[in-house]
Amino acid sequence: MLNLLRKVLPDSNERQLKKCYKTADRIEALEAEISALSDEELAGKTDTFRKRLKEGESLDDLLPEAFAVVRETAKRVLGMRHFYVQLVGGIVLHNGDIAEMKTGEGKTLVSTLPAYLNALSGEGVHIVTVNDYLARRDREWMGQVFEFLGLTVGLNLPGMSPEEKREAYQADITFGTNNEFGFDYLRDNMVLYPERIVQRKLNYVLVDEVDSILIDEARTPLIISGQANKATDLYYAADKLVRRLKEEEDFTVDIKTKSVTLTEQGVDKAEAFMGIDNLYDAKNISINHHIEQALKAHVIMKRDSDYVVNEDGVVIVDDFTGRLMHGRRYSDGLHQAIEAKEGLQVQRESMTLATVTLQNYFRLYEKRGGMTGTAKTEEEEFRKIYGMNVVSIPTHKPMIRQDHSDVLYKNEDAKFRAVVEEIVNRHATGQPILVGTISIEKSEKLSKMLKKRGIPHQVLNAKNHAREAEIISQAGQRGAVTIATNMAGRGTDIVLGEGVDEVGGLHVIGTERHESRRIDNQLRGRSGRQGDPGSSQFYLSFEDELMRRFASDRVQGMMDSLGLEDDVPIEGRMFTRAVANAQKRVEGNNFDSRRWVLQYDDVLNQQREIIYKQRRQVLMGDDLKEFVLQMGKELIERGVQAHTADEDIPEEWDLEAIAEFAGTSLMPEGEEDAVTEDDLKGLEPDEMVDRIYEELVEQLNAREETVGSERLQEFIKVVILRAVDRKWMDHIDALDQLRQGIHLRAYGQTDPLREYQFEGYEMFQQMVQEIQEEVVRYVMKSTVEENVEREEVATAKTASSGGSPHQDQEASKRQPIRRTEKVGRNQPCPCGSGKKYKHCCGSASAQTG
Repeated sequence: MLNLLRKVLPDSNERQLKKCYKTADRIEALEAEISALSDEELAGKTDTFRKRLKEGESLDDLLPEAFAVVRETAKRVLGMRHFYVQLVGGIVLHNGDIAEMKTGEGKTLVSTLPAYLNALSGEGVHIVTVNDYLARRDREWMGQVFEFLGLTVGLNLPGMSPEEKREAYQADITFGTNNEFGFDYLRDNMVLYPERIVQRKLNYVLVDEVDSILIDEARTPLIISGQANKATDLYYAADKLVRRLKEEEDFTVDIKTKSVTLTEQGVDKAEAFMGIDNLYDAKNISINHHIEQALKAHVIMKRDSDYVVNEDGVVIVDDFTGRLMHGRRYSDGLHQAIEAKEGLQVQRESMTLATVTLQNYFRLYEKRGGMTGTAKTEEEEFRKIYGMNVVSIPTHKPMIRQDHSDVLYKNEDAKFRAVVEEIVNRHATGQPILVGTISIEKSEKLSKMLKKRGIPHQVLNAKNHAREAEIISQAGQRGAVTIATNMAGRGTDIVLGEGVDEVGGLHVIGTERHESRRIDNQLRGRSGRQGDPGSSQFYLSFEDELMRRFASDRVQGMMDSLGLEDDVPIEGRMFTRAVANAQKRVEGNNFDSRRWVLQYDDVLNQQREIIYKQRRQVLMGDDLKEFVLQMGKELIERGVQAHTADEDIPEEWDLEAIAEFAGTSLMPEGEEDAVTEDDLKGLEPDEMVDRIYEELVEQLNAREETVGSERLQEFIKVVILRAVDRKWMDHIDALDQLRQGIHLRAYGQTDPLREYQFEGYEMFQQMVQEIQEEVVRYVMKSTVEENVEREEVATAKTASSGGSPHQDQEASKRQPIRRTEKVGRNQPCPCGSGKKYKHCCGSASAQTG
């Protein structure tokens, strides 16, 4: 019945494809006509299209002919002709959706179609790739098509000067990485002069490996940091302490949540070592934080898995791609804790100057399109967060790869012995083999085992990613054995060598299931491209992280009860189901995590848009007197309201306080008595506001006459930019502090998110008021210098993608939003037992029992 319904009622994917097929047929029908054009006539089509746009036609009207022109150009310039399904993919991308196309189906070529069409508007197209190498390659490769057709092509790379970046952004089509586009957006909203802005309108973006960028990396915000003045001795002290602590005795580890907690005995040892009475006293927040990070560095963070140590120091390894993330640092002091652990010089901690999540950055574009081999599993997330549908595009040729069932071993050693045997047997036939591992450590372990068996092989991991393209391009040659950490977003096709078809094509071996099914599918997808033969199989053990964290204990119990030996694997539906369920649970957790990040970041995002918009107006504006007067008006209204709260009883109004407020906050030096108590007598509150405001206007006009209009404008600009930047940076940091502890509100039966939204709004309002007060006071009271210069309030040191750093809480001058009385852990317990609080009601067992 269900199959019958499917035939009668096609699913949404089929419906969307049918619409695209109609358009694709129109493109096909134009091929003979377009191919008859000379090179000059073909290139001249761009001017024709632009003229038609100006005359009122839409991009949709131009699509069939424009796509046919790009297809013909690619044939002549690259020797590549778009297949029918690639035309369909291009239509999906132009519609602002995601084209799911299998590996090897030519996504890079597909992108030329919508990129050219949307660039005709002159408003710019950004093509986003996962790394600089691919951005450079695609700009040189596909850029030939665009340049033949008269479009300009730019490349946006880290380290370029503002002038070079501006030129890249002025191009019709600009290639670059997601991080670099996001950082340029943040940097543009920190500049002090309009001519230093590099980006223009965010019009249309095409994201390659869209699931990797908009899903996998969406949890970590982009951060521009500055140096914080902070001593590093505490990191070394905490590291020394942690080396003396023992698991179970002094601390416990929760492998599922990846958290480490001190036991009561561990707390006592920490207090003795640090020479303090109470680790959890407010004044010891910083010491406690450093100990927590040192524990995490030693127990959770693994060298050659989470990070590597080389001449650059501690370098993070990307979870999803296995690449080294140069320039990225763990936040919140974790990076420094790892440096101390590894015996390196500890770098000073940073403070956040600007931050945005990739989710919110890409939502700034008017239109988005994305390509990937694997997106259907996250279709709901793409639709909810980005408003993008996922359309699965059929393959050009039928897929004939054989995907074998997973095999499970009791322990990791047995699993790797089986993998090596499989490699040895298949290598003997000449079949090329690609082995995927999830860490550098595992890839090197397997490499040593293969060396012992005399199997020549290549290792591709974060330590030698410079030769990535070369290694991957050779991985399909007869007899090739390639070990690679995570194949996500590699961007280079594995082409089969001569005679490889006869020995079964490329065989892919996965040595561990990733927590995301998409990553496993990407590894599998390296084989069987364009109708090639191929096969794949995953080898697992109960010691794999995913299995330890989430797989059913029943499977392990069944294996033990059968009395199977280490080298005897099991296969079966129950086991396959357990693995699939484990992955679904992790994916669900990750989706919740990303949604949580977005909901919280939306609070900051709304505020960021207000601040950035007003900052841009100040930067570009000429008549900034109106800004100051508007701020002054709101300041006056609040001041008058505060002292005339009971409007029905004029006798209760504090006119003296209002006059004093006007003199100290609004009037220039020597003019504090411009508004007196007598001036306000007999006036209604709104009349008082008008009276004080009139005086403010008069005094500001007088200042302008004295110093000159141009000098005053520049002075106001300097004052506003300095106040906004400093207060905004403090506000980002304060919000981060609030978010760190907001989950504790759940214990008080309140919704942490609602509390965060409410308090975040209050904090923003407070910040706006503080900016107004500072600006008006400085503009009205300061001496207007001849040589006033715009200065950055903090120097940006690093741009990184990671959790947001914040300053030492002990040194911070911020006050908590709310304060509740706490009993010191070494004080007598309030229950009257006579014991110390930490050994009575404040003990871990009492709190959890």
